[in-house]
Amino acid sequence: MEHVRQTSGNSLGPSSRRQGARCAVLRMLTVIALLCLTCVAMPGTASALEVHKLTCQPNGDSGSDVLGGVETRITWEVQAAPDEELTALTLTVPGGTSYSTDDLRMTMLFGDDLMEREFLEPSIEEKGESIEMTLPAPAPAGRFFRVELYGVVFPASGGEMQCSGSYELVDGESHEIEGIPAVNVKGVTPFDQFKMFLEAQPWVEAWNSNTFLRLFLNPVLVVSSLPIIFSGFLMSLAIVLVAFPVAIPFGFMFALMRISKSRILRVLAGVYVNLIRGTPAFLQIYIAFFGLPLAGVNIDNYTLGVIVMAMNSAAYLCEIFRAGIQSIPKGQSEAARSLGMTAAQTMVSIIIPQTFRNVIPTLTSEFILLYKDTSLLAAVGVMEIVMYAKTIVATTGSITPYVVAALFYLVITLPLARVVSVLEARLTGAAANGSGSGKKPQKSAGTMVPTPADHIANL
Repeated sequence: MEHVRQTSGNSLGPSSRRQGARCAVLRMLTVIALLCLTCVAMPGTASALEVHKLTCQPNGDSGSDVLGGVETRITWEVQAAPDEELTALTLTVPGGTSYSTDDLRMTMLFGDDLMEREFLEPSIEEKGESIEMTLPAPAPAGRFFRVELYGVVFPASGGEMQCSGSYELVDGESHEIEGIPAVNVKGVTPFDQFKMFLEAQPWVEAWNSNTFLRLFLNPVLVVSSLPIIFSGFLMSLAIVLVAFPVAIPFGFMFALMRISKSRILRVLAGVYVNLIRGTPAFLQIYIAFFGLPLAGVNIDNYTLGVIVMAMNSAAYLCEIFRAGIQSIPKGQSEAARSLGMTAAQTMVSIIIPQTFRNVIPTLTSEFILLYKDTSLLAAVGVMEIVMYAKTIVATTGSITPYVVAALFYLVITLPLARVVSVLEARLTGAAANGSGSGKKPQKSAGTMVPTPADHIANL
């Protein structure tokens, strides 16, 4: 009996321990499940009011510039948390900023996609740079608010203008608003100061009272456009001053190919020249700026603009140089050969110097045309004269910036046109007198037949 009881006790002991372990595991799983259910059932922590944006209305003559010392408008948009019922909003502008609350507008938006709106009439209390707007009644939780503050004038010095704000809930708690973006304000330049001076002049107001004068020659807009379009003027000069010298050697090379004895060289040069001269420069620009990126070739706008302008000008320079070379009398080449000079020496020492001297007026005219053709690059976004003027026109609705752009072109073209006239007069006089000195040759009883040495000496 004792043996049976001992054996029975040994067999039940481990079974009891396993059952106890199972119970402990079940209790632990039950506790974990209860904790998870408790966490799910607990309400989430309230999130703070979210700032969607704070922007200022551009008050410059182009782009999105916000100028100091010039009136603008602040638009402030905030979104309350789902469990926040707002009773008041406070906006604090940077020190030295003036504003007017006479036309302050506060709008509450709600519904799907915030399509429903309600215009509020809050009670406004000004405390220095702070504007406290107390709602007529607590707003429902989670509402979207838009505040528009007019007559805002930031300090003329400009810089990063950081606004701050706070809000008050229905339970009386007040919280600071975080995440308000800063506004980049440009300082007032001497041009801006002169512009504001002009705006205050009675004669300017009388001038602009005429619609035609206001649209085409607004004095205030002329002054404000000058520094902006000047940047485009520098870009146009940078393009043409690089493209034209690059085009000259290529144009001369094609000219030599056109008069070469090799049929292949003549055909290649002829195809290039006829293709470029026979198609509009505007089309060539579009092909380069839109076709190359599609082919996987990406070049920055300035470099590509220089390349297109140089290729276009090289075709015209080819014909200019070809005409200049063929205008040299063949007798000079024959005279040089009779003195023992090779064809290459004759070309380098005799033909080329005279060619360049004779085509200088035409080269100057081609430079003028190339400078004016840089305006075509505005169609593909290159920031040159016309592009800057176009930006200002789109902002102001006045044609005056285009007139200012024309002045920047005339600054270059008129003096160069005068240079062309002087050069042509000198070359015409030299040709009529038979020498480059401009003096009339002495009369002789007989006919003077120039010798090869005379041709070389007269160069």
